[in-house]
Amino acid sequence: MAERWEAGAFKARVDAVLGPFVAEEADRFAEIDPALAPVARELEQAVADGKRLRAAFCYWGWRAAGQPDSDALVRAAAAMELVHAAAVVHDDLVDDSALRHGRPTAHVALRTALRRRPRAVTAARSLAMLVGDLLMSLAGQLFATSGLPAAYLGRARPLWAVLARELIAGECLEILHTGADPDLSTSLKVIRYKTAKYTVEHPLLIGGALAGAGARLTEGYRGYGLPLGEAFQLRDDLLGLFGDPEHTGKANLDDVRGRRPTALLAETWRIAGDEERAELNALLGRRGPDPGALEAVRALMLRLRAPDRVEDMITARVEDATRCLHDLALPAPAAAALTALARSATARHH
Repeated sequence: MAERWEAGAFKARVDAVLGPFVAEEADRFAEIDPALAPVARELEQAVADGKRLRAAFCYWGWRAAGQPDSDALVRAAAAMELVHAAAVVHDDLVDDSALRHGRPTAHVALRTALRRRPRAVTAARSLAMLVGDLLMSLAGQLFATSGLPAAYLGRARPLWAVLARELIAGECLEILHTGADPDLSTSLKVIRYKTAKYTVEHPLLIGGALAGAGARLTEGYRGYGLPLGEAFQLRDDLLGLFGDPEHTGKANLDDVRGRRPTALLAETWRIAGDEERAELNALLGRRGPDPGALEAVRALMLRLRAPDRVEDMITARVEDATRCLHDLALPAPAAAALTALARSATARHH
C-alpha cells in the first residue's frame, strides 16, 4: 500500500476500521433498550457495502502532500465513508427509494420492526432519518479519535463545516428543483453540491489539510476533484436509468418516477422539440411501477442521443481532472493512484 495502489487492499483496510467501529457503537446503542435493536442493525447495514472511494481520495490527499502511509490516517479517511453512509440513508429517504445495494433501504427495512403499529410507514421514515443523523455524528467521532496529532486534526476541522454545508445545500437544491422543467445548469449545480464535492474534492482537501498541503497543491486538488466528482455523478445518472439493477442494486424507475433534476433528463429536455417534451411530460412522474414508461423514456433519450451527450460531458471532465493532476508533479505513487481512481470512479457499471 505504501508505494503501489491496490484498491482491494485499501478497501479491506477501511472495512477493518469501519466494521468493528460501527458494530461497537451499534451494540452500545442497542444496550440502551432492546427495542432499539432494529435501528442498530441499520447502522451496521449502512456501512456494509461500498467501494470506499471517498476514503481513498482522503488517503491520497495525504500521500500526495508527501506524508507516509499511516494507520491513523486510514482511520480518519474511513470517517469519509460514514459521511457517505449518512448521506445515502437521508437521500434514499428523500427520494423514497426502496432498494440500495440490492437490499431494502433503511426506511423500508425498518417497517418490519413497526409491523401492525399505526402509521408504521411514517414512523419507519422517522427512524431512518435518525439513523442518518447518528451516522454523521459517528463520522466526526471516528475522525477525532483517529490517532492523528491534534494539530493535524485542527487544520482539517474547518473543512468539515464546509463539507456539511455544501452537501446539505445540494440535497436541498435537488428537492427544490424536483418536478420543475429540467434545466442543465441547475442540474449541474445540484450534482456539484449534492455529490461531486463530498465524493472527491472534500476528501482530497481534508487529506491534504491533515498533511499540511500548501496553497498550490490545495488548488490542484480542487482542479482535479470537482470535475472528477461531477463525472462520477454523471455516470451515476446514466447507470440510474440504463444500468442493470442486478449490478447497480437500485431500481431504474426511481429517477423517472421522481422526476429528479438529473443532467440526463435536462439534456434530453434541452434537445427535445415540443412534441417530445409533451411525451416526456406524460411519462414522467407516474406513481408506482411502470416498466412501459421506463422503456419509453429510454427510447426517447436514445433517439435524441442524450446519453451520448452525457458521455461527452463525462469524458471532458475526466480529461480536465487528469490534466490538472499531471500539472502538479506529484510523487509517482500518488499520481498513479489518483489516475487509477479517476478511471475507476467514472468507467464503472455499478
